[in-house]
Amino acid sequence: MTTMNPAAIVALLFAVSAAACGVAHGGETTVNTVFSNAVIHTLDEDRPPAAAIAFGDGRIIAVGSTDEVLAAAGPGARTVDLGGATVIPGLVDAHAHFLGYAKSRAWIDLVGTGSPEDVVGLVAGRAAFGSGWIAGRGWDQNDWDDPVYPGRGDLDAVAPDWPVYLSRVCGHAAWVNGAALAAAGVTAETPDPTGGKILRDAGGEPTGILLDTAMELVSSIMPPPTRNEERALLRDAARRCLAAGLTGVHEMGVSAATIKLYREMYDAGELPIRLTLYVDCEEPGLDSILAAGPLRGHAGGMLDVVGVKFFADGSLGARSAALLEDYHDDPGNRGILVVDLDTLADRLAACHRHGFQAAVHAIGDRANRVVLDAIERISGESPAPDRRHRIEHAQVVSEADILRFAALGVVPSMQFTHCTSDMSWAPDRLGADRLAGAYAWRRLLDAGCRIPGGSDFPVESIDPLLGIHAAVTRAGVDGEPAGGWFPDQRLDAGEAVRSFTADAAWAAHQEGNRGVLAAGMFADLTVLSADVMTVDPATIPEIEVLMTVVGGRIAYSRKGFSAIP
Repeated sequence: MTTMNPAAIVALLFAVSAAACGVAHGGETTVNTVFSNAVIHTLDEDRPPAAAIAFGDGRIIAVGSTDEVLAAAGPGARTVDLGGATVIPGLVDAHAHFLGYAKSRAWIDLVGTGSPEDVVGLVAGRAAFGSGWIAGRGWDQNDWDDPVYPGRGDLDAVAPDWPVYLSRVCGHAAWVNGAALAAAGVTAETPDPTGGKILRDAGGEPTGILLDTAMELVSSIMPPPTRNEERALLRDAARRCLAAGLTGVHEMGVSAATIKLYREMYDAGELPIRLTLYVDCEEPGLDSILAAGPLRGHAGGMLDVVGVKFFADGSLGARSAALLEDYHDDPGNRGILVVDLDTLADRLAACHRHGFQAAVHAIGDRANRVVLDAIERISGESPAPDRRHRIEHAQVVSEADILRFAALGVVPSMQFTHCTSDMSWAPDRLGADRLAGAYAWRRLLDAGCRIPGGSDFPVESIDPLLGIHAAVTRAGVDGEPAGGWFPDQRLDAGEAVRSFTADAAWAAHQEGNRGVLAAGMFADLTVLSADVMTVDPATIPEIEVLMTVVGGRIAYSRKGFSAIP
């Protein structure tokens, strides 16, 4: 793999930071920068791969041959030899939970725990050295030898005095202890909330497992981090995303308070990554946000508020995704539909009228059908431009509904690593007949859709290269299963990279500024150690992010140098 020596990186950091920030040097106030000796994939259909790219004042000046680009950059441009590295448009995660990821960094990391005993051991360790609430995220009973939900008794044994709240990896189930239930006032008499379920034992007592909206009975009383703690966690989350090659994130389900916090942080120059926000549909101030209309281009294009996040069902792993027929491994259970068609259509119509995109979480085939029905119902609403309403996940879709996505202009926003995480147990949940419409990327592409790629982090890793690998191979990083799981649904490398670049931009109406490398676009670049388009797909996870450039500023470099003011 191609790497750059430390001296080259230091020179590059100085050159690009000076150009982006207008730093005076030797009487110069603005210096354009040229990256040369690179393999540059523009993702622009009208422009082939290039060897050089020039940018200044935060935007791309030219892409093409070295001579062409140097001429366009003008005299005095700083030229940096990338040593054959690969440059692609800045990678964007089109579905994630940025604040949730930031907060989870302070929680117990339960991803990869192999048994309930492993989880309990980590909780015991935290209980021995702390007080107050104990929170964690990432357990998955499907990874255990006995894949059944645990109970509160195990947690009570090691943390009898402190409330414990442990979110399942999908974020649609929580495992809590007796102290947490008591703090929330949840008893045998507590009814299931609309759109949720309290699992109970034979005597009617809560077992300690809460599904979907029932989680809020406990999570809503947990003490939040202070404002300063939250800002520090967000800065750390931004650094980690940039190190993974991400220049932007579409964040799902934010509150008005979070929007205010982000605006303050961007105005103070604290966040070096672009965020595109979708407001939580349960936000009390939603009507005011809708009336004000979308926010685009705040802080020089760093922050947009463009849509509203809704929910139609739960998750497949928690058996709360809404299915048309019973779960194959749980007869009598068809999951949880958290909203009815009439209510959903009314709420989507309000969103539509005010110029916002709707982004609706739908995993099961019944939930996807209800959302498609609701969007079809409002399709005649005025104004009716190219709104690009989105279905987030579109994980299990009836074959009869696949063609409806393109016909209705609905964007299937999908997360490729969900497939490789779920493939070991999804057949048990769905049975053979429904698998044809599960994680059906190729069918949706062939039907005329564009698929923005995401991860749903912190549910999955923040690493977009793992998403590209999953899209191209439909196999785990261990290469299993050989040849991929339902390999006919694989994407090629160009399609996979496009999902995290051009299609992610298009999915939020940002294609005028982002997603491809062309003159006039934001200078958002991800520099890689190998050519993701041509390497053996099995080696994609081994590619290193050498550099992440946002608006012409180096926001991350592999050697740890930073040009962030």
